[in-house]
Amino acid sequence: MSIPLPLFIALPLASAFLLPLCGKKFKGFASLAATVVIAVLLVMSILSFGRFDVYIVGRWTIPLGINLVLDGLSALMLATISTVSFTAMLFSNRYMEQYTSKNKYLSLFLLMVTGMNGVVLSGDIFNLFVFLEIASIASYALVGFGCEHEELEAAFKYMTLGTVASMFVLFGVGVVYGNTGSLNMAVISRYVAENGINTGLAFALALFTTGFGLKAALVPFHAWLPDAHPSAPAPISAMLSGVLIKALGIYSLSRVIFNVLGISVQISWVLIALGVLSMVIGVFLAVGQWDFKRLLAYHSISQMGYVILGIGMAALILSNGGNPAWASLALLGGLFHLMNHAVFKSLLFLTSGSVEMSTGTRQLKELGGLAERLPVTRSTCTIASAAIAGVPPFNGFWSKLILVIAAVQAGLYGLAAVTVLVSIVTLISFLKVQRYVFLGELPENLKSTAEHRGLMACAMILLAILCVFMGALVIYEPFRVVVLDNAVNALSDGFAYAGKVLSAQILTGQ
Repeated sequence: MSIPLPLFIALPLASAFLLPLCGKKFKGFASLAATVVIAVLLVMSILSFGRFDVYIVGRWTIPLGINLVLDGLSALMLATISTVSFTAMLFSNRYMEQYTSKNKYLSLFLLMVTGMNGVVLSGDIFNLFVFLEIASIASYALVGFGCEHEELEAAFKYMTLGTVASMFVLFGVGVVYGNTGSLNMAVISRYVAENGINTGLAFALALFTTGFGLKAALVPFHAWLPDAHPSAPAPISAMLSGVLIKALGIYSLSRVIFNVLGISVQISWVLIALGVLSMVIGVFLAVGQWDFKRLLAYHSISQMGYVILGIGMAALILSNGGNPAWASLALLGGLFHLMNHAVFKSLLFLTSGSVEMSTGTRQLKELGGLAERLPVTRSTCTIASAAIAGVPPFNGFWSKLILVIAAVQAGLYGLAAVTVLVSIVTLISFLKVQRYVFLGELPENLKSTAEHRGLMACAMILLAILCVFMGALVIYEPFRVVVLDNAVNALSDGFAYAGKVLSAQILTGQ
């Protein structure tokens, strides 16, 4: 079944503008409509697996026109975005009742989804920047949606550093255009393949690495994230950590390095260094936190290090002419961990929102003994904690194991050791969460605590089920080939991306 690629952008964009027109009398309809839109996007993203498609916008052909490209990596990202968005929207239906202007929240939520979908489908770097800005601006507003002092301060800090990141990306786009005369990724890729990377393009790559590194909150570009994630409403924290930093940061950086400007030993070691720093610094900063959501925010930094480490190892192996099988394994581990992190970290933020909504606090020292009062939250949080710590048989274990095996096979034993060490410290951190939130004695002021069920519980249970079964799916060959291997091949093919896109345009007669 062929799905027009503009629908991934037009559907949430149109809904974002129409939903605010619904008044307070139609508040329930607006929530239902937004949920249906996200559900449709989820179905469309699942149907897009295994397809390669190029859509030319208007009558202007490449390199003059704008094009959208769907390949294995884009399909993986679309499915990840839609899955997390659907569960976050389910959770929002009840959770956001404590805020005013829910229709505006729904509009901003759909704008953020529009921007992310546009980023992963864009075939030229300027429109990637445009969609990145759409998602970023919506996320700035959503972080400060509560309008309290903490939320507004975090939103301003996030907006300031996010604007700096966008400036780096925009300057990089300008430098690339000045050196190649094109903004189309396929045309730029072909130019670099034929002429090599010059000083100007190397400078652009440095700008992109900084800009997208800021968007992904990699160390040392992480300063905005520990404030933004805790301050946002729980479903938005799930979106920021689960998919936004991946679509705007990890995906964009990977696409530009592997398919547009090309890999090298130097950029490979930069990626590895960013990955290791993020893993180690993020996890040790998380251990000392007593704010539940702030602890989770630092773990987002650490877990993004795993993803970048896998991508960096693959780039290093390929740059050194190593075994392509080990490079593919490293990419497989990195991209699978990207999917896994989207699931278990979104679940952890939703459980933190459930705890905060039920108790009125997210300070670990003020909690305790909630296992019986919040049974669904406790069960799903335990599953997510085991998954992020890499406890078998949950999904996080398998992606981390693949990364360790790839590092060992490539002779990078130190990186394998760091991966295991960070997992152990992560486990310690989440044992602390279990001890202070769900075990021990129930404080007197929490005796009447009750759990919010309904769609909030459904959202957490759906993500918990994915944490359990995604580990098994990686050894199920049809799933691995269609979902993961196609994404791995999209990156490892490198400059072949240009030939596929340009030949697809010829085949379509455009």
